[in-house]
Amino acid sequence: MSMKIISWNVNGLRATRKKNFDEAMKKESPDILCLQETKAQDEEVLGELTEWNGYHIHVNSAEKKGYSGTAILSKAEPVRIQSDIGVTDHDTEGRVITAEFPDFYLVNTYVPNSGRGLVRLDYRQTWDADFLKYLKNLDQSKPVILTGDLNVAHQPIDLANDKSNYNKTAGYTQIEIDGLQNLLNEGWVDSFRQLHPETVAYTYWNYMFKARERNVGWRIDYFIVSSRLMPKVKDSYMLPEVMGSDHCPIVLIVET
Repeated sequence: MSMKIISWNVNGLRATRKKNFDEAMKKESPDILCLQETKAQDEEVLGELTEWNGYHIHVNSAEKKGYSGTAILSKAEPVRIQSDIGVTDHDTEGRVITAEFPDFYLVNTYVPNSGRGLVRLDYRQTWDADFLKYLKNLDQSKPVILTGDLNVAHQPIDLANDKSNYNKTAGYTQIEIDGLQNLLNEGWVDSFRQLHPETVAYTYWNYMFKARERNVGWRIDYFIVSSRLMPKVKDSYMLPEVMGSDHCPIVLIVET
């Protein structure tokens, strides 16, 4: 048997639901659906998802209204749910929700953007270090599947204009690249790149300049898995035809 996990930065759940969110996701019928940037409070997210019968829904919202936020919908009830990572500096923005299942942890995250002018780059560096500690601690007891918008393109193949963005644009500074590389160095695997080493594919396109139409994009949404889990991964791919956000959904198929 295999399990289908979908992850999608919806850039506002209420706005995306006015487009084709329900139709597209129910057609895919994932076993688990991870959402980032819900931009709504817990009760508002639950209110938007009342038609999702057959799914257990868990939500982590930011203290600031209309900002950030993550959610996990799963057909099987998780063993345990944890919001945030236990670090005060990071735990007010609803950026992480972890679901424990019998054989693995699923960590759904919306990593902080370093911002225009890289104003949050120092904070981002601290986040990456603290988040890695959190993941390593989980991995000691069970394999980890990390998914979500990691807000970094890892290699030149992962964005359309690598030279003009390098060390100038949030999501493609050496500090951010190193943050992801540190995770991979600890034994995690970028599932898509492992399975499709030469494939150019993106998950995010700026709303301006007809970027999606011209496919001038970035791959900043990932399924990163503990190396011992990688042999069970059957595929990792994108759904670029699904509209409704400036990101597209990504999919992981894993053997159970």
